Amino acid sequence: MALPINIADLIQGRAVESERIEYKQGWNPGPIYRSICAFANDFDDIGGCYIIVGIAEENGRPVLPPAGLNDDEIDGILKEMVSFNNLINPAHHPKISVEEVQGKKILVIWAFAGDNRPYEVPDEIKAKEKKYNYYIRYGSSSVKPSKSQKEELIALSGKTPFDDRPNTQVSFDEISLTLLRDYLRKVESKLLDSMDSLTKEQLLSQMQLLYGPPERRHPRNVSLMMFTDNPEKYFPYSRVEIVHFPNGEADPEFFEAPNIAGTVDYMITRTLDYLRINVLKQMTRKIKGQAESVRVWNYPYEALEEVIANALYHRDYLTREPVEIRVYPDKLIILNYGGPDRSIKLTEFQKGSVFPRRYRNRRLGDFLKELDLTEGKATGIPTIRRVMQTNGSPMPEFQTDEERSFFQATLPVHPWFLEDRLEIRDEIEQESDHTIGGPIGSPKGGPISSPIHLTERQAQILDLLKNDPGLTKRRIAVLLDINVSTVQEHLNGLKRLGFIARIGGKRGFWQIRELSVQRQEDAKDREGPHTIPIQNPIQSGDEPGIMPHPKPTQKPTQSGNEPGIIPHTIPGIIDLPEKQKELLEYLLENPKSSIKTISEQLDIHFSTVREHIDRLKEKGVLKREGGTRGYWRVAINDPK
Repeated sequence: MALPINIADLIQGRAVESERIEYKQGWNPGPIYRSICAFANDFDDIGGCYIIVGIAEENGRPVLPPAGLNDDEIDGILKEMVSFNNLINPAHHPKISVEEVQGKKILVIWAFAGDNRPYEVPDEIKAKEKKYNYYIRYGSSSVKPSKSQKEELIALSGKTPFDDRPNTQVSFDEISLTLLRDYLRKVESKLLDSMDSLTKEQLLSQMQLLYGPPERRHPRNVSLMMFTDNPEKYFPYSRVEIVHFPNGEADPEFFEAPNIAGTVDYMITRTLDYLRINVLKQMTRKIKGQAESVRVWNYPYEALEEVIANALYHRDYLTREPVEIRVYPDKLIILNYGGPDRSIKLTEFQKGSVFPRRYRNRRLGDFLKELDLTEGKATGIPTIRRVMQTNGSPMPEFQTDEERSFFQATLPVHPWFLEDRLEIRDEIEQESDHTIGGPIGSPKGGPISSPIHLTERQAQILDLLKNDPGLTKRRIAVLLDINVSTVQEHLNGLKRLGFIARIGGKRGFWQIRELSVQRQEDAKDREGPHTIPIQNPIQSGDEPGIMPHPKPTQKPTQSGNEPGIIPHTIPGIIDLPEKQKELLEYLLENPKSSIKTISEQLDIHFSTVREHIDRLKEKGVLKREGGTRGYWRVAINDPK
């Protein structure tokens, strides 16, 4: 039966760590069964291992092409293993697969971690007088444990890692065959070819994802983490929450990104995608006396890969807390609940020499490594420190508490980005000090004699928004070939200076203040900031160039000829899409209708109805009064 792993990657040590693989040129059952016993005991909770029979070993590496086994040898080995497996106490039956590599047949034995440790086995499986002993792995060897190790092994008898435990509250019917198929396709496992000929129970058993006798089979937790449509149903708060603090810790302003939830591998990839698009920035500088420019990142992507994967791999899925990511101007904080093993001292994290004795989720790591989402065990912290140093960034910091209830990684931003931010802040402060508000004691809202200075990039963004106020941050970033987060900083600056205001949410538009004087033409031809004389940007909303928010008594329509208004972006009834007009007309006559009823009556999908309602709320023409027993109020028809 095929195994749920790519055999080529396994042989080369890419799928699992090399110390978890043994190569045997021929069949020698004595040492092979001592290793099977040691792997079943899984003393360090690393997840079991693989024994490859038919490939010789030289200096810890496989010798290829393989020596191989003939059909008679394979047939004899399989028959012997049936009886030998029962000589392990308690009985243990590893998974076996016959594979073909470079025209030769080999035997792959998956000696997974057992559910009933400790296991013992005869020193020589074929001896007439059998002397039983426990075996554990020490490095790449299978050895008898010392007295203290034996006591510790026996103490582990009831301590199965969380992800390998059965979930007796759930049926294995909850597991998605679609997700299983997708995983096997990604890792290029031959088990994919057998899916159609296997029952769901047989497939899950072959992947070691079920527990219990045939009449009472339950899925292991790792199968619910990786192969169900909604893992948060079984592990509450197993999601990622991202919060941005654009002005630092001391400032109360923050905004939240949408939560990221799903299977563990999905959360890792989606979180990395979000950070890559919205947080990562690259800076290039020309160094005096050096031919090549220097490029650095605010955070090295490889460091983010490690820290995000580690947070979701090593977190405690019993603790009802999400993985938190906090984005500050000067650092990135990643916090997961469920700290490191007590055998690890915090000083070891700062030194970069971390070698845990136990893993909370041993099986989960194997699945993630097969998907290339994690590296070898105990490599994450050294990798983070190495890539931060290579990038010229300050060293990361790691924190936990005495109870090991959490683990926090802090990645400081590269110093260049702090310098750049300080320059922008100083520029804005200088502009605020000298160009806004007029002389002390002047009338509120009076004209300003000195101009506001815009940077080249701010002026470019303002030009784009004048031509198309519906542009998104991402589209601006593409047009100017800059990072999205950089666009956000410039937009924040323009908002603070009063040039622009955001109307509506994601589907809204940018409102541009009418400028009393156009940009001077000569400003385009010289280096440095652009200069645009303007009137006082602090307005009550009734001055030219400012569109007041519609009051409930006003019909939110405009002619499009008012100063500072771009006709095609006014949120008025005449500019509503036909479906939204139809929805409003229906609600005027049926204000107590539920979204479900609206969907049925107007023949519009439920989610589309909700989206239209959100847009109408943003435009100020629809409001919900009361809760589930309330009604819809259409603002343009409100007699008040």
